[in-house]
Parts: sequence; structure tokens; C-alpha cells
Amino acid sequence: MEAGKRRLAGDTARAATTDEVRDLRREAGALKECVADLTLANRLLKKSMIADGGDQE
Repeated sequence: MEAGKRRLAGDTARAATTDEVRDLRREAGALKECVADLTLANRLLKKSMIADGGDQE
């Protein structure tokens, strides 16, 4: 509650610069894209395992 009052009063200290925030957002976007690529690859692998009949060695 107290933190909200300080924030509303404009009494906040920024822990990161604008450039740091921009870099972090860019990195987060790249990581999200990586997760999406890996998710698609994982789905393809699962589908190929189902089509092949599973774990037959």
C-alpha cells in the first residue's frame, strides 16, 4: 500500500535506464521467438513419433 502511494506521488527511483529497458525488451522478444521455434520443433517430433509407432527400437 505504501509503495503505491509513493508511486502515485511520483516518488520513485528507476533501477534501469531507458537503454537497458530497450535492450531487455529486445532480449525478451528474441527469447519468446526461440521458445516458439522450439515448441514447433517439439510438436513435429511428437507427431513423427506417433506416426512411427512410438518408442520401438
